[in-house]
Amino acid sequence: MSGTLYLVGVGPGDPELLTLKAARILGAAPVVAYPTTGADCAFALDIARDHISPAAIRLPVAIPMTVERGPAQAAYGIAADGVLRHLREGRDVAYLCEGDPLFYGSAMYLVTRVAPHAPVSVVPGVTSLTAAAAAIARPLAARNESLKILPAPLPDETLRAELAAAPAAAIIKIGRHFDRIRALLGATGHAANAVVVEHATSSRQRITRLADFAHDERPYFSTILCYSGAETWGSQERGE
Repeated sequence: MSGTLYLVGVGPGDPELLTLKAARILGAAPVVAYPTTGADCAFALDIARDHISPAAIRLPVAIPMTVERGPAQAAYGIAADGVLRHLREGRDVAYLCEGDPLFYGSAMYLVTRVAPHAPVSVVPGVTSLTAAAAAIARPLAARNESLKILPAPLPDETLRAELAAAPAAAIIKIGRHFDRIRALLGATGHAANAVVVEHATSSRQRITRLADFAHDERPYFSTILCYSGAETWGSQERGE
């Protein structure tokens, strides 16, 4: 008998944004695994802890935060072995995923290792992208507009070409790339109507127009939403 691995999206930060299905699975799972980047840094666990059964076995998965992919890949190999031990003994495992498991989620590396050996079920979650849009009460895009989701580590020439063809864009994975991205958006004309959303929906949420951004922090959990289309919210924010 094999248990099932549940990849549970716990949303962007607000514990009330867990879905009913996520809460039900977490309340029943005998094993709960979660990524951690340090002794006291387990954001997904912080979001979901009130929904986890007190009797559940907790299985931290240490993920190195390095540019090189090798150490993280090795960590997921070790994590898969630990998860599979529980699954082979008939225990379900819920793996906590910030946001949505399959929206730029690293949980995919766990799936490729576990799926050949045991059932895997994905529980979608609220993404950081939709959370950021909700925080500023502005649509991501409308009508026939295209929306580009662009990781900040991409080269400037790639970002410039993508932005030129998109009336609406979201820049993610900003972190140490913030100053470079701000300069690029200024050069492409997207800066005037860009908003920085940090830690969307959490107690640390902060919303700042890109033009006014002067914080020293360059947090990982931030998104820049840009709009240069013709809809009314764009013209209003540009002062037209």
